Amino acid sequence: MELRGENLSFRYGSKNWIIKDLNITMKNNEIKGLIGDSGSGKSTLCKILAGYENNFEGSVTLAGLPLPKKGFNPVQLIFQHPEKTMNPKWRMKDSLYESWDVTDDLIEKFGIQRSWLNRWPNELSGGELQRFSVLRALSPRTKFLIADEITTMLDAVTQVQIWDLVTTIAREQNIGILVVSHDKELVNRICDDVVYLSDINNN
Repeated sequence: MELRGENLSFRYGSKNWIIKDLNITMKNNEIKGLIGDSGSGKSTLCKILAGYENNFEGSVTLAGLPLPKKGFNPVQLIFQHPEKTMNPKWRMKDSLYESWDVTDDLIEKFGIQRSWLNRWPNELSGGELQRFSVLRALSPRTKFLIADEITTMLDAVTQVQIWDLVTTIAREQNIGILVVSHDKELVNRICDDVVYLSDINNN
């Protein structure tokens, strides 16, 4: 299965193009790294590929078809700042289990304490919230993960633990991952292939 972005272009109003005529293709059995400087358009590209941004030129297809408008999206985007994506009126267990029936074993592996499940988002740190964000995105129905700087708020040891878990699960479930980062060492360590945004963006 392929996730394909073709001739993608985006800008705000009449301002300069953030991305222009960009092409990117991923398979659901690969982990691809995308490296770019801050402000280079990485997050914009992530939103387009996952269906969060519709005001763009070009096309995004999954297995040759447009992304679904309703229901579960097989392309899951994990944001850098999880506190902005959690429903403040939901306890953490509601946010987690809304996506899929997460096993107790995985909850433990991700370092999530059982007491956190009954807490509100504002009662957890950014790093704790991010564990929930990553885990709920790993639904058996997920075909691609778009990971936008997802471990920058975690310490080095936790980063390694989280990425080891995510990549292992992705291999087992044939989930493709786009690892978006400016951390070349991280990307080179965990990815099968690395692309530089400056090489594929014609803005």
